[in-house]
Amino acid sequence: MLALADAQKAVATIAVFIATFLVTLSIGRLLKRRAGVPFGIFFQLFALALGFYAAVWVYGFVWRNHAGAALVLLSAAVVIALVDRYLWDLYFEQRRQTVIPKFLREIVALVIFLIALLLVLSFGYHAETQLRGLLATSGAAAIILAFATQNLLGGVIAGMSLQINKPYKVGDWLQVGEHFAEVMEINWRSTRLRTNDAIYLDIPNNEIVRQTIINLHYPEQLHAMRIVVGVDYNVPPNKVKDALLQATLQAQWVEKEPEPKVFLKDFGDFAIYYEIKFYMLSHEDYNNVCDAIRTNIWYKFKRQGITIPFPIRTLEINRKRVIKPHEEHNQTKAILEGDALFACLTSDQLDHLIRGSRMVRFGRGEKLIEQGAEGASMFVLLHGAAAVSVSQNGSMIRVGSLHMGDCFGEMSLLTGEKRTATVAAEQDCEVIEISKPAMAAVLRDAPDVVTQLSELLATRKMETEGLLKDAGQTIAEEKKALEYRATFLRRLRSVFEL
Repeated sequence: MLALADAQKAVATIAVFIATFLVTLSIGRLLKRRAGVPFGIFFQLFALALGFYAAVWVYGFVWRNHAGAALVLLSAAVVIALVDRYLWDLYFEQRRQTVIPKFLREIVALVIFLIALLLVLSFGYHAETQLRGLLATSGAAAIILAFATQNLLGGVIAGMSLQINKPYKVGDWLQVGEHFAEVMEINWRSTRLRTNDAIYLDIPNNEIVRQTIINLHYPEQLHAMRIVVGVDYNVPPNKVKDALLQATLQAQWVEKEPEPKVFLKDFGDFAIYYEIKFYMLSHEDYNNVCDAIRTNIWYKFKRQGITIPFPIRTLEINRKRVIKPHEEHNQTKAILEGDALFACLTSDQLDHLIRGSRMVRFGRGEKLIEQGAEGASMFVLLHGAAAVSVSQNGSMIRVGSLHMGDCFGEMSLLTGEKRTATVAAEQDCEVIEISKPAMAAVLRDAPDVVTQLSELLATRKMETEGLLKDAGQTIAEEKKALEYRATFLRRLRSVFEL
């Protein structure tokens, strides 16, 4: 009877094993076909372990705890597969359209496995004195191991922080310290980068999180970079800016929108430094962009006579008397001789007046004179163009333009009146400024010129007011002209202290 009972028990045990194994395997195949759960060899081992554990439970083997421990550890693989499919793939990536990085999946899988291991150690072997002794004696080793792996654990924790905050992703270009590099891989320990020179950098995550990370591709790939160029002091800044802007716009890989900008950055020891700000989409082309811009600048500067200076020191000696270039002197003299206001001056007087003047440069957009301001000089425009505007009801109204050879500001010089209009440079302008002391020196040597100037000023004022007629002057107009001549004569003598 005892033998028969053992045989029946053995048959029942085998039947339980086979049934449990086949049912578990069928469930796994169903989940794999219907839901696409990625079961592999570990699920087959899990089915075997579950069948064996059920058989052991029926038969009553003494090493049931060992079979249970194996089952718990293998069940961790099943749970990991279910989490991967239902949580990460179906819920986050398909339903919420959120890509879950591989690193986070691996961390969660590791946590699940550690929980299974702790369950085995806590409940499966709590009565085994040998295991408790092993755990006790390994405490010191665990402490030593913790100290030895603290950098590794710090990297893992930093990696988790990077995956949660997502300051960058694979394909982004970063500036980390002095390096510009593309993110190639973000793993559980480090971030791997590749520079423009195809040099790979493997930076531990616990180090990269302590640095300031500049993501050139966030929130979009379009980003700005800058190039500094030194130019000779003698070249007008607006001319340099125009040349640099044209050279940059013609370079490949430079985005036309937003448009590049050029700034005057600094006055150096031997050069004026300009900074070019340009936009690009991929930092991978940075070296090519810089090469194209600098090459265009060299050719552009050569054509326009702009010099990039060598590192030198220049000793500049300022003398009290500066001799004007002969061409500028003659050009200014010819302009003044053609103006009726200065027709009363002799050639020598004009020469003396011009020698006492100075050449001044104004950049595009600058105001040469401003309406309402005090003025004690006049100007002759040698090069460039300017706009004349007057202020009415709080707004500026353009009333004319000035070109090479035009004179302006003479009324303020001769009568001491405030400026009646604003003149602003539309291009870079070169002007000769005739000052009050230079004019005073001429008038003191030729007192009769004062009378002639007063008559000219009176005539101009009459013309402005529309009082002069082709048929001749009326008695009232003659009286008005005499009054204006007397008034201007007093002003001239008062202004120049004659």
